[in-house]
Amino acid sequence: MKTIPALFEGSVNKFTENPLVWEKFEGKYKKITFKEIKEYVYSFASGLMGLGIKKGDRVALLSEGRHEWLVSELAILYLGAINVPLSVKINEPAELTFRIKHSECKWVIVSSRQLNKIRAIRTEIPKVSAVIVIDEADVDSSAHEIEYEKVFNTGKKLLPGLKDDLVKISSEISPNDLANISYTSGTTADPKGIMLTHRNYTSNVEQANSLMTVTPDFITLLILPWDHSFAHTVGLYTLIRQGASMAVVELGKTPMETLRNIPKNIKEIKPTFLLSVPALSKNFKKNIEAGIKAKGDTLYHLFHHALNISYIYNGLGFDKGKGWKAFLKPLVLMYDKILFSKIRENFGGNLKFFIGGGALLDLDLQKFFYAIGIPIYQGYGLSEASPVISSNAPLKHKLGSSGFLVENIEVKICDDDGNEVPLGEKGEIVVRGENVMKGYWKNESATAEALKGGWLHTGDMGYLDKDMFLYVLGRFKSLLIGNDGEKYSPEGIEEALVEQSHYIDQCMLYNNQNAYTIGLVYPNMTALKASLKEKGITDDKEKHILDLIKKDIDEFFPGGKYHNQFPSRWLPSAIGIMEEPFTEDNKMLNSTMKMVRNRVVEHYRELIDYLYTPEGKNIHNKKNYQIIKKI
Repeated sequence: MKTIPALFEGSVNKFTENPLVWEKFEGKYKKITFKEIKEYVYSFASGLMGLGIKKGDRVALLSEGRHEWLVSELAILYLGAINVPLSVKINEPAELTFRIKHSECKWVIVSSRQLNKIRAIRTEIPKVSAVIVIDEADVDSSAHEIEYEKVFNTGKKLLPGLKDDLVKISSEISPNDLANISYTSGTTADPKGIMLTHRNYTSNVEQANSLMTVTPDFITLLILPWDHSFAHTVGLYTLIRQGASMAVVELGKTPMETLRNIPKNIKEIKPTFLLSVPALSKNFKKNIEAGIKAKGDTLYHLFHHALNISYIYNGLGFDKGKGWKAFLKPLVLMYDKILFSKIRENFGGNLKFFIGGGALLDLDLQKFFYAIGIPIYQGYGLSEASPVISSNAPLKHKLGSSGFLVENIEVKICDDDGNEVPLGEKGEIVVRGENVMKGYWKNESATAEALKGGWLHTGDMGYLDKDMFLYVLGRFKSLLIGNDGEKYSPEGIEEALVEQSHYIDQCMLYNNQNAYTIGLVYPNMTALKASLKEKGITDDKEKHILDLIKKDIDEFFPGGKYHNQFPSRWLPSAIGIMEEPFTEDNKMLNSTMKMVRNRVVEHYRELIDYLYTPEGKNIHNKKNYQIIKKI
């Protein structure tokens, strides 16, 4: 099954009456079977044929996750056309315009919730001949807007006469034909369009299934945006191949209301597994701990004692219960029965595990979820690899690692000159396999830089251990670089500072061949003000706030509680307080919630330079005092 239509047809034949999508209609989840989705795809594809969409055409898709998203993509692909999935998190008109113009889309399929974004740029995308609107909406026919339902119903009427053509077109698609142009999240001025072929996807689905067994009874609530490469391959096509099903998050009237529906939907769907990213995992942990704390100090202390016992017993997973730790098993089972099983009920009661992707997940978070009986199996991948490269799995895992490699892939670790380093040494992760992209759309220079001799240079730093588990250490190109040329990845330190400090909400470390590392910090003013109030401090508040922040950071230096975690030279010797947090709105976070370092550096250039002066190196400097007074 080397094309997506062939993969889908094979699964429809095997799992005809199995539910593929669960979606809420009139307040209740109802199933849509494999067979029904196929019927929808054929009707909608016929409607798209009637509009003139043909092989090689690009069609943009901007919608929340729902069955129409899947039907639209499959219909586009059955015609040999190319889907350009767009993130609903993109709010900047210029960013949407760039993607639609750069990919030369002739059509846009959009949900009514996202329609105004397209209307705002309609004059900027003159090559778009029609906009197809999902849901009921007051379509503007003068702007060439058409209702999805109208295209679908027209296609249903045309299908008897077009079915043979449709089958012929889909059967003639080559595995090397493009399926998607998937744009990067915009960590640079111009996002790159990743060209992914049918075989890129189908090979990666095969590879993902080599990591763990997914059976037809598996179900997930697909929380991540469906255009997200992780959700796209693992949440859609991996489940389709295995006959499993996906559920749609109930849409609220606002994005915030949709987020609030997630816990309720989890209880309704009772998922077998969930896909997660660090931001989501942190939010789940925060809510679990808040719920325990609300029930009183006794339970809260018992819960943390139970966690600590489980941490010791579990180790890093592969050494769980080994040696003397086996004596803790009765205690672990007791705590699981009286405490952790109750927490799992809030996730529907059937949740076996999370699969973590999108970014590195803090080891403490991994230990937490492992202890409560719903482990997060950290994986690694990137969109240019369709995206799965490695993952931990139920039968084989090491917490802190990004797991073992998928089958039919080659991975090597290279130094700055592109030479492979010995096992266990750090370097850039370089990958080769059928899942590796064709290149970047209309960007030969970026393609040549990323693909060398068929090898994808990921830009990520890591190493393989003796058991061939992959450890990802952060971005190779965003390393801290000392004045002697030594390099170090900042992500682990930044994560630890935020996780272990009550007073730091966000942090970015910086060192570009300087004498010392500096840290930009956005403080948790709510926690800081509460601490001052508790201590009865009313005078010179700015000084005390800076002292509290510095005290938490000093815990990582020699003599501190966490002094063994990181080399001192990469810890921040100077601290600058930021006037605003990193957000998507100010472009310091991209749509996958990853820090856009170059934009942070650009925005805070003056502050960074100041921190390398004698005055700035002291945390009690005038700039920090001024900013603390403002926020």
